[in-house]
Amino acid sequence: MSAEKTARAAGGASAEKTVHAKSGWPMLLLVIVLTAACVAGIVAGAMMLPPEDVPITTGAQTFGLVLMVVSIVAVCVGPLLLFMGFFTIQPNQARVLILFGDYKGTVRDEGFHWANPFLSRSAGTTIDARTGKTTPKSTKVSLRARTYNGEHLKVNDKCGNPIEIADVIVWRVENTAKALFDVDDYNSYVHTQSETALRHVATTYAYDQMPGELEGEITLRSNIEEVSAALKEELAVRLEKAGVVIDDARLTHLAYAPEIAQAMLRRQQADAVIAAREKIVQGAVGMVEMALAELSAKNVVDLDDERKAAMVSNLMVVLCGESDAQPVLNTGTLYQ
Repeated sequence: MSAEKTARAAGGASAEKTVHAKSGWPMLLLVIVLTAACVAGIVAGAMMLPPEDVPITTGAQTFGLVLMVVSIVAVCVGPLLLFMGFFTIQPNQARVLILFGDYKGTVRDEGFHWANPFLSRSAGTTIDARTGKTTPKSTKVSLRARTYNGEHLKVNDKCGNPIEIADVIVWRVENTAKALFDVDDYNSYVHTQSETALRHVATTYAYDQMPGELEGEITLRSNIEEVSAALKEELAVRLEKAGVVIDDARLTHLAYAPEIAQAMLRRQQADAVIAAREKIVQGAVGMVEMALAELSAKNVVDLDDERKAAMVSNLMVVLCGESDAQPVLNTGTLYQ
């Protein structure tokens, strides 16, 4: 039975089992003592043997020969076999224990350890995406946070406009059993799903507020926090199968595609000019209204409708014009 089958939990996903391995220092002392005993057995057996060219005739000499042979075999096999069980775990690292294809658990305790020397040091093989060659999967899994800077992708937003977008995600392995047994290569899986999730999020929102759309609608350019939260949630769902959690996800690049960038820039400039003009006109109307109200309230001058219209026209030209007003002196009456 394979390690993948023995690690299965309800629902088809692998369940991590945390185990604690023995300390390696007592076993290292045992190996040293065993080696010393084997060497002593070789020396003692050699001393019991008769001189060269003399046949073995006594039981003591036979025992010495057996002792020497057994000690030689033991010193060659025993320490080597025991040494195979030693392993170290760095901080924020884990070792998955697989014995003859059976998942025994995961060791997360850092330090020097010893376990069954017949435990596998490989969790199968995978195909390297860059070289196309088959490479073994290590049973040691890093639990440290990692950063993946995504490439610039060209996609269409909600309105069908081509845009360029890229992201950066901070991720780490949380479930080592899922990372090794439920996906072929969790590193490649993270990279592929990151690109897929980013494409999906980019097509869900418009790049910018478009004419005719509801005010306050979430857009890629104006609502970075909301879009990043949606991207993080999308990645968390997709990468849960690989035992990976997302600590952070952000957009690092956002722009219109080159073929429409100039047209969209002109549209944005036109929108800005229109918004500025509306603000100026609103302010000018308020100032004219205030001026007429003050003149009427203080009885400074009595103006008929025609003179009020002329005054409003002049004030609007002065307040809304882009160039400085040129004063004209009227040497006649108001009506000439």
